[in-house]
Amino acid sequence: MLSRSCSVCATAILFLCPLASSVSCRAAAQNENGQKLTPKATAKQDASAKQPSPEEQLQQAINNVGNDRAALVRNLEAFLKQYPDSRQRPQIYRALVEACMQLRDNTRAADYAERIVALSPDDISMTILTIQLLEQNGDEAALRRATNYATRVLEFVDRSASAEKSPKISPQDWAIERKRDRMSVLTLRGRLELKLQDTAAAQKDLEASYAVLPSSAAAEQLGEIAELKKDSKAAIEQYARAFALADGTSGVTSRREIRQKLGNVWRLTHGSDVGLGEYLLLTYDEVSHASSTLRPRKNADAREPGDFTLRKAPEGTPFPLKDTRGKVLVVNFWTTWCGPCHSLEPLFARVAVDFQANQDVVFLAVNCDEDESLVAGYLQEHKPHIAVVFADGFDRFFTVNSFPTVMVLDRAGKIAYRSDGFEPDAFESGLAAAIRRVLAPAAASSSAGNPAP
Repeated sequence: MLSRSCSVCATAILFLCPLASSVSCRAAAQNENGQKLTPKATAKQDASAKQPSPEEQLQQAINNVGNDRAALVRNLEAFLKQYPDSRQRPQIYRALVEACMQLRDNTRAADYAERIVALSPDDISMTILTIQLLEQNGDEAALRRATNYATRVLEFVDRSASAEKSPKISPQDWAIERKRDRMSVLTLRGRLELKLQDTAAAQKDLEASYAVLPSSAAAEQLGEIAELKKDSKAAIEQYARAFALADGTSGVTSRREIRQKLGNVWRLTHGSDVGLGEYLLLTYDEVSHASSTLRPRKNADAREPGDFTLRKAPEGTPFPLKDTRGKVLVVNFWTTWCGPCHSLEPLFARVAVDFQANQDVVFLAVNCDEDESLVAGYLQEHKPHIAVVFADGFDRFFTVNSFPTVMVLDRAGKIAYRSDGFEPDAFESGLAAAIRRVLAPAAASSSAGNPAP
């Protein structure tokens, strides 16, 4: 959570510590009226000048360590011992947390993190870091304190109101973020309870987490609980869900480890791996459907193509299709993981070039990836010449179930041509011909209304 370097933290402390004015030491000290001070007064002033202020001492404590984090910890702790009520305590504690983490002294880091939380109970990010540090320490007392902090975070999430959200976030996205936060904290508390061997409480929290938003982490731990209870059927079900939900990239959940756990329970129950592949595919379809129903359905009220407001990829700016009403819309539904989609893309672009002078024809590449974060990198690498938008329910409207799928929508928004998959040799000529057929009635009508002189 804290990614800044120790030296940056030190700089932050210096910035927050206004230093006292420097005192000039002159051979001939003078008072405000320009008169020379008496030797007694000069000695008194010299003694005062030799006693630095707490702020100056803090600066010296930081300046004297260079890049030595261990020395920084020693100096800051010595300063706190001398000035336990310093107004700079919160900033010093933060610097100590980060320095101790850099030194891999998580026990000491947790101690200072807890001091920050005591001073600022509403600092949720620091509270979560405290939980993580206490969990790493692993002893029962630390785990119990971490569980209490997790309960505090959960209460904060539950009482957060929509009025607190940023105006840049839609109510739907805010609701999803709140669900995700609640899911994460329930999973975290369940994991802590499992380490404390409070299986009943852990199962309750993990089941609640999965009900809020299905996650691989919750499912995997529920599988472990089922194994402990000798419930092989439930263990297989939960491990299969965890495997289906794991993306294999986050590092939080290892798909390989889940596969090993699942395979072990399956073999103990069925004697071999026979049937496991089919079971996994069915489970994947189940959890994918459940996850999609939990997400808000964009453009749920759209009744025709012109009612949709899509988003440009990857930046997400609105792209209303109402501006395409009365035009011919040529749409390519694709995903980043679809090999045939990559092969079709240059062919689709060549057809678009043939019609680029016709303002009545609009070409769109509609991305249907579930994980939209994959799209930016793909577009940066391949740089398509067609406008790219996110599907936002447009694929659902036309029941697109395979990729690539290419459609030509006439001026009324009806499907005039549809290709599920494609034949490379005939694709360009077939798509171009379909577009010309849709344009032909308008051209004929125009000619009929304007006879040659």
